[in-house]
Amino acid sequence: MNQRNKGKFLSSKNKQTKKTKSHVPIRLDILFFIVFILFTMLIVKLSDLQIKNQEKYKNIVASGQKKIVEENAPRGYIYDSKGNILVGNKATQAILFTRSAGMNANDIRKVSQDIVKLIDIEPDKLTERDKKDYWLANPDNLAKAQKRLTVSDKVSSNGQELSNSDLYAKTVDKVNDDEINFDEQQMKEASVFKRINSAAALQPVTIKNDNVTPEEIAKVGENTAAISGLSAGTDWKRDYPEKDQIRSILGTVSTEKQGLPEDEIDEYLKKGYQRNDRVGLSYLEKSYEDTLKGKKGQSEVVTDKNQKIVSKTEVKASEKGDNLMLTINLDFQRKVEEIAKRQFESLEQAGKATYSPGVYVVVTDPNNGDVLSMVGLSKDPDTGELIDDSLGTINKAFVPGSSIKAATVMAGYENGIIKGNQTMVDEPLVFSDGTTKSSLFNHYSSIPLTTEQALEVSSNVYMMRIALGMMGVEYSPGMSLPMDISVFDKLRKTYEEFGLGTKTGIDIPQESVGVLNTNYKDKNGNFLPGIMANALDLSFGNYEAYTPMQLAQYVSTIANGGTRYAPHVVKGIYGNGDNGDLGKEKELIEPKVMNKIEGKENEFEIIQEGMYQVVNGSMGTGTVLQGASLPIAAKTGTAETFAVDPKTNKTISVINSTIVGYAPYNDPKVAVSVMIPQISDDDMATNRLILKEVINAYNEEYNKQ
Repeated sequence: MNQRNKGKFLSSKNKQTKKTKSHVPIRLDILFFIVFILFTMLIVKLSDLQIKNQEKYKNIVASGQKKIVEENAPRGYIYDSKGNILVGNKATQAILFTRSAGMNANDIRKVSQDIVKLIDIEPDKLTERDKKDYWLANPDNLAKAQKRLTVSDKVSSNGQELSNSDLYAKTVDKVNDDEINFDEQQMKEASVFKRINSAAALQPVTIKNDNVTPEEIAKVGENTAAISGLSAGTDWKRDYPEKDQIRSILGTVSTEKQGLPEDEIDEYLKKGYQRNDRVGLSYLEKSYEDTLKGKKGQSEVVTDKNQKIVSKTEVKASEKGDNLMLTINLDFQRKVEEIAKRQFESLEQAGKATYSPGVYVVVTDPNNGDVLSMVGLSKDPDTGELIDDSLGTINKAFVPGSSIKAATVMAGYENGIIKGNQTMVDEPLVFSDGTTKSSLFNHYSSIPLTTEQALEVSSNVYMMRIALGMMGVEYSPGMSLPMDISVFDKLRKTYEEFGLGTKTGIDIPQESVGVLNTNYKDKNGNFLPGIMANALDLSFGNYEAYTPMQLAQYVSTIANGGTRYAPHVVKGIYGNGDNGDLGKEKELIEPKVMNKIEGKENEFEIIQEGMYQVVNGSMGTGTVLQGASLPIAAKTGTAETFAVDPKTNKTISVINSTIVGYAPYNDPKVAVSVMIPQISDDDMATNRLILKEVINAYNEEYNKQ
């Protein structure tokens, strides 16, 4: 490189170095500025910690107790299909107590005494153990009882020293009855003690939520500093705006005092519940517990070095649980109830329902299983008043009589006993033991009947001939019945396809499967006398018992041509609106198919025509149903049974009066079952009149223009 080029290179390099050096101070300035800002923020935070909130944070540091606790949340509502509230929550003023972590039994005893001086409470129903626990919470009393322990009391059977809990149990046994003979004041104190003692640390417990007065609220406010953990707030309890309308199927919720049910406590605790949480105990409240329970809020609780609560601040509000909407229309439910009640009272006035326990009506949509109404009215044995017994439609079973004959006809088809609209002779059947069995309409003649006609006139003999065919025999006068109990299983198999004698699948727990008699032999292994005659009785509905809901599912399966839908009373699950009212749909309950009777379309048409002729045929047993606002197909039933006169203890002959039906005949939209047990006779056609009025009420309510 020559001197001239070398000089240019050095000159260029020097300029570049100077330019690079000129950027360094700017970067350092920016870095120093950022560090300055961070130090300033730190100083401000330290100032807040050491000066402004010095005492607050000193206490927290000293105790180290700062905890997030859960708060109770209100349950979701239950609505009818039109949005009317059936079950809601009623807000109430409440006195609450939050137990500090360090409280021992004596501390709780003293707090209980202080609280009872401020507010008036209703004593709980305390057990002997509850009262002994309160008495032993006093250290002097505890020492007194412990002195009564013998040397053998303090050791186990193998000579080992007892644990503290076992030793305390022995001490409880040493408390004398006169020492827990509490007066009213002590009972109140012991009640508050029990509530607080059963609560978890830092979890609020309700001391009082009924009739809390403004004066009591004021007293609590004045004493919150003196009684750490005591506060006034709000609570809720279940509210039923529609009084007794279908109250029984809605179920109940435990109180905070009851808390979790004892037999399910472990299961609930695993799910994160607290012991004093309120949960659904029965029916819809229990079935939909996970839906209805609210989302608990959270509060930050700070305690001092002595474990006393310094402050409690809400950090997350509780949220109301989701809501249920039912398939039941409350207006229609009321109409059906009014019809059933009025007609039953007519029977009573005529002296025909002296021994009847009540009346039951179920209305469903045969195309999806929606329960549109379930009315049960049971007679109070003391007052005679009719009271709500909606649950009776799923857990009370009655012998139905001829209303189930359509299922027997289908059993005949499925077992190859009859084909098509087959003709068989209705005549009195005489057996070797002299027993005669006949149809109610025919005690003497021989009358050929098709399948449709057998349903129209309600032939018992036609059904018994089907059962005999299942035994592998044909009727001949004076014959003996073969000992073939397989006929029971054959009939029941088909009955179950219609929902008779099995769970319907309804979304309410504890439904009955009915009463099935499956004991055929005595203890020596011999067949019970008359057991095969019972099989004949089973074929025409005079042997086993079914619930009104099962009868409704049975007739629905006929109406839709063979699909057995599970009945359900919950239409869907809904969220909450901005004001806590009914919000948007979250889940629609889809129809659930239990089973299908397939490949029997022609047979169902014959059965359906037979049920249409029950109403419209010249010899039909349901001609009273003519003239309804929708054309009806139906099947009546009368079962001979017995009742016991409570005054004389004598057995009285009575009947169960039933009917099942659907409408419109040619396009079924509604199915109905009616059960009136243990009435003297059926001369007033009350079962048919109820069905007719219910169909008219349905048409009026659901087919409004």
